[in-house]
Amino acid sequence: MAVSTVDTRPEERKIVKWTLLFTSTFTVMAGAIVSPALRDMQVAFAAVENVDFWVRLVLTVPALFIVIGAPVAGWIVDRYGRKRLLLFSTILYGIAGGSGLIAPTLPLILVGRALLGIAVAGLMTSVTTLITDYYTGERRPKFLGLQAGVMGFASTIALTVSGIVVALSWRAPFGIYLLAFAAAPLVALVLYEPKRPATPPVSPPLADPGDCMAEIERCKADPEPPREQTPVGLLAFIYGTLVIVQIVFYLIPVEFSFYLNALVGAEGGEAGLALAAMTLFYAIGSLSFGRFIERFSHIQILTVALALVGLGYLAIGSASGWLLVIIGLPVAGFGLGITVPNLNVWVANSVPDALRGRALGLFATSLFLGQFLSPLVAQPITLASSASTTFALAGLTLLVAAGIRALMMLALTHRPAWIARLF
Repeated sequence: MAVSTVDTRPEERKIVKWTLLFTSTFTVMAGAIVSPALRDMQVAFAAVENVDFWVRLVLTVPALFIVIGAPVAGWIVDRYGRKRLLLFSTILYGIAGGSGLIAPTLPLILVGRALLGIAVAGLMTSVTTLITDYYTGERRPKFLGLQAGVMGFASTIALTVSGIVVALSWRAPFGIYLLAFAAAPLVALVLYEPKRPATPPVSPPLADPGDCMAEIERCKADPEPPREQTPVGLLAFIYGTLVIVQIVFYLIPVEFSFYLNALVGAEGGEAGLALAAMTLFYAIGSLSFGRFIERFSHIQILTVALALVGLGYLAIGSASGWLLVIIGLPVAGFGLGITVPNLNVWVANSVPDALRGRALGLFATSLFLGQFLSPLVAQPITLASSASTTFALAGLTLLVAAGIRALMMLALTHRPAWIARLF
C-alpha cells in the first residue's frame, strides 16, 4: 500500500507561507517607499524653516520609533503571543502609513510616520518570531532567506511604482501603505498561535522539616535540567555589525536622490528606478542565502558580504556619471541581501526558544537604529565635503571591516603559525 507523502503540517500550507511573506514585505516599505518623493515634498513645504532637515526626517523618523518599540514588541510576543500583535500592527500600519495622503502639514506627516514606526516594530518582531516558531532545522534559514528575497522583490516593485506615481503627486506613494488592509483578514483567518514552552509549575510551600528533606530527595532523583545560556557577546557583535551596516545602507534612500540629481540631473522617477535596481539585486542575494549557509559559516558569509557592499559604495562615491553608479548599486545590493538574513538566522539559532521574541526584537531595534542614525552621521560629512565623499568613506569603512574579519578568521584557523610570526 502506497504511503502518502503529503505534508499536513499547517505551516506548510501555501496560504500560510504567502501570508507570512506578504506581511513581511510591509517592513521594507516603512521608509524607502517615499524616498522618490522627498525632493518634491521639500518644494511643497519650502516655507518651513530647515525644511531639508525635516523632510529627511520623514524618511527616518519611523526608524526611531521602531528602535523604541521593538524591545517592547519582543516582550509582548514572548509574554502574550505573536498573532494578536501582528494583527494589531498590520491595521495600524495601514492607518498610519496612509495618513500621508491627507495630512495637511509637515508636523502631522511626521506624527503619522512615528505611528508607522510603532506599527513596524510590532509587525517585524511578530512575523519573524512566527516564522522561527513555525520552521525549524534546515527549513528556518531557507524560509528566512525566502522572506528577505520576497521583501527585496516587493521593495523593487514598490519603489518602481513609487517612482512612477510620484509624477502625479508627491503624496501618491503614501497610498502603497494601504495594502496592509488587504493583509489584515489573512492574518486573522489563516495564521495560528504556535504552542510555546509551558511555564514550569511553582512548588507548593513546605510545611515542616520533614517536607524539606522529602523535597531534597525529590530534587536528587529528578534534578532540574540546566538552563540554556544566552550568548551575550555574540549577540552584541551581531547587533553592532547590523547597526553599522544599516547606517551605510540607508545612505542610499536618504542621500541618493539628491546626489543623483547633482551628479547627472536625474529626477525623482529616475532615482526611484535606480533604487529599484539595487533592491532587485538585494532580493537575488537574499534568495541565494540558503545555498551559501549550506557551505559556509556565518562569519565567512558576513566577511564576503561586507566586502561586496564596500566595493559597491566605493564605486558610487567615485562616479562621475551613470556608469559606476550602475555598477555599484547591484554589487552593494547583492551584498546587503546576503547580510541581513545571515545575521537574522544567526540570532534565531543562537538563543533559547523562550527568549527568541526578545532577541529578534533587539534585532529589529539594531536594524532601524542604524537607519535612524544614518542621516545624523552622513549629514555633517556631506556638508563638510560632498555626498560622493560620504559614499566613498562608507565603502572604505566596510572594506576595512571585511579585512579585519578576514584576518580574524585566518588567525583562528592558523593560530600557532600566527603567534609564531608575531612573536
